[in-house]
Formats: sequence, structure tokens, C-alpha cells
Amino acid sequence: MKRILVAILLNLIIGVQVADLRAESATPASVSDSKRIAVEDFFRTPNLINPVLSPDGRFIAVGVAKSRGRVQLVVFDLKESNSDKIVASFGDADVIDYHWVNTERLVFSVMDLQSGDSPLNPGLWAVNRDGSDYRKLIHTVKHPISMAESASVVDRTLPAEWRFHSTVEDDSADVLVQAPSFNNVGQLVNINLFRLNTHTGRTQNLSANAPANTISWLTDQNGQPVALSTRFKGREASYLRTENGWKLWKEAEEHSQDYAKPFWTGPNKELIVLARRQSDTLALYEVDPTTLKLADKPLISTPGYDFNGQLVYDTQAKRVMGVHYETDAQGTVWMDAGMRALQEQIDKLLPGTINRIDCRYCASTTTFLISASSDRLPPVYYLYHRENKKLQELGASRPWIQAAQMGVRDMYRFTARDGLSIPVLVTQPPGKSILPRPAVILVHGGPWVRGTHWLWERNAQFLASRGYVVIEPEFRGSTGFGSKHMRAGWKQWGLAMQDDLADALQWAVKQGWVDSERVCIAGASYGGYATLMGLVKHPTLYRCGINWVGVTDINLMYSINWSDASDAWKQYGMPLLIGDPVKDAQQLKDTSPLEQAARVKAPLLMAYGGRDLRVPLKHGTAFKDAVSKTNSQVEWIVYPNEGHGWRELATNVDFWSRVEKFLDTHIGPNLTVPKISATASKTP
Repeated sequence: MKRILVAILLNLIIGVQVADLRAESATPASVSDSKRIAVEDFFRTPNLINPVLSPDGRFIAVGVAKSRGRVQLVVFDLKESNSDKIVASFGDADVIDYHWVNTERLVFSVMDLQSGDSPLNPGLWAVNRDGSDYRKLIHTVKHPISMAESASVVDRTLPAEWRFHSTVEDDSADVLVQAPSFNNVGQLVNINLFRLNTHTGRTQNLSANAPANTISWLTDQNGQPVALSTRFKGREASYLRTENGWKLWKEAEEHSQDYAKPFWTGPNKELIVLARRQSDTLALYEVDPTTLKLADKPLISTPGYDFNGQLVYDTQAKRVMGVHYETDAQGTVWMDAGMRALQEQIDKLLPGTINRIDCRYCASTTTFLISASSDRLPPVYYLYHRENKKLQELGASRPWIQAAQMGVRDMYRFTARDGLSIPVLVTQPPGKSILPRPAVILVHGGPWVRGTHWLWERNAQFLASRGYVVIEPEFRGSTGFGSKHMRAGWKQWGLAMQDDLADALQWAVKQGWVDSERVCIAGASYGGYATLMGLVKHPTLYRCGINWVGVTDINLMYSINWSDASDAWKQYGMPLLIGDPVKDAQQLKDTSPLEQAARVKAPLLMAYGGRDLRVPLKHGTAFKDAVSKTNSQVEWIVYPNEGHGWRELATNVDFWSRVEKFLDTHIGPNLTVPKISATASKTP
């Protein structure tokens, strides 16, 4: 195992050559105002979603959108024409997250993608590929009324709180499911693991003698637990299963990312964990099965990036074939010579895109599923037939999107004012421009996530299609770029995190891309907070702001007891990452948009969801009431049935149409604007 995986390390240091892909792509064409792509085309449901090959490579399960946008599950027999079979379809829900249990049977869950106030939980169903033996395994509604009318009727459908965990690679009809436990105020405290037979609904508890406060499980190919992680009072810990039971192995502060998290286990008790050891970034390390010691050197490392990916393991051949990963873009390194040659053949047939090969029995199958995509092209799906070396197109996820009409996205790095290197993804509008263009600083939510990826992204592409340069900084506090980058954002809401956004704009202006007099800042959730603080702290940089579902006051995050923030998060997470409401009271006041509302003079668009539990509507109404006292240029909208973000197509069309009009009014490409301030310095 070690000898093979070390080869991956050497390949990943080279990195994916995104520039090579762009060099082979056509120059995007400009789009005139009269030929603007319709707003709904960016936000409607894809035609095809996530096709999945059966283990034997003969069948494909895929989500297909019906005429009204509902996603149904369809199975195709690749050896017979006109063999499509709808195996699951609902009038009020969309099929999501489907998996092959074996070559005959599938499981799937649902979600209402068209309603922000849907009461549905994901649930779980099983069905054969021909549509037979259909069985509901997990309810979608809490506390459903039983249909059983006598004691002789046994209903084994599990409670709606349960969730699918994973399939089992033993050719059985079983899957693994998770059973969460909650405290008296409805907050998660523990997750147990069960094996579930998809024909009978019978379960087997796999959690015997497991430690309390378990929040994740790692199992082997036969579905047996080998490792788990716990979380309690601001600490996370990893346990390994030994002959004598569960053994505490590593523990650390919850948000430090300093402990080793179980990642993958092999058929011979190989254990690989995600950890930091010799570098700032997360990498994969092998654990000695006898001593349980972490190896000194990583098996897989992606310098400059925390490892994010998965091993491709062939359960028939019983070996690791390669690894999917993400650095500046997604890529794959194959250790198997045959798969490496196959990748080269496919890349020659599909130049200009990243072509991901998916297979379960990679060494023996003759048919492979290919997903081809880029920054300007939503996924297009193909089959590749090894015998004749030919591609067969299955279909495009969004056939109405033309790559030549999309903006080009590039990842860069700039140096912040304190010397920290900050990644930033920039989307340039279609066509070339001699003059600088108007821009939107688009701030991701979280904020402790990686906010950008080199792929087609609907918000950025919509804005670029309207003529705006879209700048998406991975400001300090963002994850995915190492511990130093993430920790630099601790307690920096409205401070250094905010400065990173201003520095990103100044950098883009220096590149000659952006007209500094026509810039708007925008974002959702934390991005909404950063929008408001940008207008407070750097009023000479931004002509306008767009905040949707944004935090407006950190103290409200502590005091609103009907939000979905847990007591543990408020007690251990927020004081560490954002600020303590007592010890840091003055800082939280100084960095509160609500407290500083009178300083916001620029035009502002605000939108909130009436059913938002992450950032309750109170955040929006409190700020609206405060800012409207001194600012008459505030546009306000509430979508009563939406939550933390927009699900309904009608909501997206309405909101982004408002955004389009708002931007055109204040920084539009064809607009001549006066200087924001004729005397104020542009240096924040």
C-alpha cells in the first residue's frame, strides 16, 4: 500500500494544469444586451443529474428533470435500446442521492427542491432496477400516523430523523444507516450506526459499546465499523476499534483541525487518516496497524491545499487504482497503468475539459462513465467503451448553456496588507475589453468553508453574463488552504477578514480589469455580513451593496434562541472563532453592522427568507429599521416561504432580476458614474 501511494504524492506536487485546458478552449464570444441569457436559464433544474453506473457497468441510474422540473430516478440498460425505466417519481418531491446497493437494487432519498418551507426529511427508499420490490425504509415526515390497523401488521419503516450512511461492498442487499439522538431542546448529541436490509427493513445495531457523543463513523468494505469520531464540550476525538474494544487514539480542540480524522480503511486493516504533521496543510497519512502510530511522511499531499478527494478502490481487484483530488481545480492521478492510458485517450477525445472517470470495478469493466466539465461548461456525460475506444454522449446537464457565452474563471493569489497570501477566483465577462469593467466583490458564506471551485457556477456566471467582473476572495478564515490561513481569521469578522476583501479589489484594479468607480459588494449569510461591513468600513470602495440572508449583528447570533445554532456552538465555537460576548464585547459592538447602520450611505438591496433558521428574519428587519432612518436608498424584500437561501425557481428569478436592475442602475456597464468621493483616498 505505502509503495503504491507514495507515487501519488509525486504526481500531485505537479498539480493540475488548468491553463493547458483553457489554451485549448475557444475564446468566449461577447453577448449584447439584446441577447442576454434569460435569468431562469442560470437557476432552473438541470436536465440530467449525477448519473451512476451499476457495479457491473451495464446499467445507469440518473436523475432526470420532468417538464415541471421535478427530478425522477430513471434506469437505463446500456445493452438494450429504448430500455429506460422510471423507478421513482413524486409529484411533490425530487429524487436525490441515489446509490447502487448491488447490480439489481438501488436506494435513494428525496428533497423538495422547489419549496423553501418543505417539511420533508430525506427519508430512504429501495427499489430494484426494473421498478419492482419497492420499499420505504425511512419516513420523510416526523411522527407519521401509522397505517397499520392490527397488531399483525409490522411496520419497520424507520423514524424520519434517521439518515443513509453508505452502501456495503459485499454484494448483499444491505446498506448502513445512521440513527441520531437529540437532547431535550432538539440538538444532536450522538449518532448510532445500523445495518439495514433493504428487502425486509430489519436492522442490526453496529454501535455496541461505542463511546458517547459519536458524530461520524468509518467502516470497512463489509460494513464493519473500524473507527469513529466524537465531539463533546469543544473537543473532538478519534477512536479506533481494537480486539479489546474502542480505544481513544487522538483528540484536540474541535476547530483546530489538529487531530487525525479517520478517512479510509482497506481489506487488510490498512488505515489512512486525514491529518497535519509535517506541513501546514491536511494530507493523508498511513497508520501502523500494530503500533497505531502515524507515519512520519504523508501518503498523499496536495501542497498549498488541504487534501480534498477520494481514493478509487476496486473491490474486485482489491487494490487502489488512483485518487480523485482538488487543488486549483479537480483532477485525478491514476496509479494503474491501464487507467492512466485510458485517461490520456479520453482527454485527447475531449480537449478543453476536466474529464472525470467513474467506475467501481475499474480493472475489469468495459464501460466507463465520463463527466466532462470546465469553468464555462456545466457537466456533459459520456460513456467510454474500452473495446472500441469510442465515446458515446449520454447528455448535457444544462444543454441550454453555451460555453462560448460564459465567462472565463481563473484562480490567482495576491498578497494582503499584512503579507498573507490570499487565493482569489476571478470570473471575467465574455469577450474582450480594452477598458476596465464594473465589478462585483462576491463574498462567500460560511465563512469556514472553501467558497470557490473551478467549475461552472451559476451566481458568478450570471453576473459575468451581465458584464461584471466577479471577484471571489478566499479571505482568511476560509478552509481548504491550510491551518495558517484558516486560523488567521479567528476573531477577525469585520477586521482583517474585511481588509482582505478590500485588498482583493485593489489588486484587481491594479491588474487593469476593474473600474474602481463602479464596484458593488455582495454576498449571502456571512457574505451578507461582509457586504454591510464593507459599506461601513470602506465606503469609498463600494458604490452599492447586496446582502441576502446576511448576519447583521453578532450578538443576535448568541441571543436568538429559535435559530438552529446549537448551545455547544454558542459555548465553544463562536467565542473561539468569532468573539466572546463578554470578553470581546467592545469588538463585537465595533464590528456590528446593526450598531454601525447610520454609517451605511450607499444604495443597498436586502433580501431575507421568512423561514430562515440559520439567520432568522430578525437580523434583516432590525437592520432595515436602523439603516432606513438615515438611508433612503434601501430596497427590501422578504420571501415568506424561503429559508437560508433560495430554492424556488420563481424566487431565484425574482431576486436575480432585482440584482440585475440594481447593478445596472448603480454600476452598469453602459453607465457613466461620478466619482464616489472626489477627495477621499482610495486606500482603505
